[in-house]
Amino acid sequence: MNAPHNHQGQAAEKARILAEALPYIKRFHGRTIVVKFGGNAMSDDMLKSSFARDVVLLKLVGMNPVVVHGGGPQIESVLARLGKKGEFIQGMRVTDAETMDVVEMVLGGQVNKEVVELINQAGGRAVGLTGQDGAFIRARKMLLPSTDNGTIDLGQVGEIEAIDPDVISALEQAGFIPVVAPIGTGADGTTYNINADLVAGKLAEILRAEKLIVLTNTEGVLDRQGRLLTGLTPRRIDDLVAKGVISGGMLPKIASVLDAARAGVKSCHIIDGRVPHALLLEVLTDAGVGTLIRSK
Repeated sequence: MNAPHNHQGQAAEKARILAEALPYIKRFHGRTIVVKFGGNAMSDDMLKSSFARDVVLLKLVGMNPVVVHGGGPQIESVLARLGKKGEFIQGMRVTDAETMDVVEMVLGGQVNKEVVELINQAGGRAVGLTGQDGAFIRARKMLLPSTDNGTIDLGQVGEIEAIDPDVISALEQAGFIPVVAPIGTGADGTTYNINADLVAGKLAEILRAEKLIVLTNTEGVLDRQGRLLTGLTPRRIDDLVAKGVISGGMLPKIASVLDAARAGVKSCHIIDGRVPHALLLEVLTDAGVGTLIRSK
């Protein structure tokens, strides 16, 4: 006899959740939300389709999602097939001309089109771009500082010189969802592989985004006891880095997110991409699913 009651309970819960989403839908209507798509969310079929549905839903309720994707594991597997060993210095991929060809093929072709297709299958209208399209990401060679006060040349690894938002803005206004592969172009036409977190952060800043959301393979930023930290300010983050609480792969992520926060992106989030519908939970519910970083 308790089945109908249970059904009513589920309906009430759904209604409560939808009601909770309403103020967020109102607040973020017409605003740009830049999402960095990577990690497990990009390799697990169920998570991929839940991500695509989330992006479409945000677009349908009047927000402007812009997706920036990485593709490290996919690049790695193609290089392995070619018998090339990936080499990393300070977390950055050393990129010679042959590796760059692979990066362009995998990021600009295979991965970009797969993300576009996922969003289109979920009912959106996605358009794939690299920074070469409309020359919208201008890049220059990145030189890392070395221990002997010199510099380390990583080959065709770039840092961002400038981003022209016109192509993205035109697509947004026409109802499309831009999907960006992190490849930039230099003044002399050289292509550069750029860290996807860096591109997402800079794009959020240039587009004056309401939010920057970075999907990762962790719950967010954790303290030494493994507890989730949230509501972080730039000053608190500097302190956590100095104490070594934030280290390793989280460092470049947090650096690009911090730069975006300091440059005026209202809220930045590092969230757990392993949670189905993490994006919706972060944007449309009170609790969210990760670390919120405020500009001040």
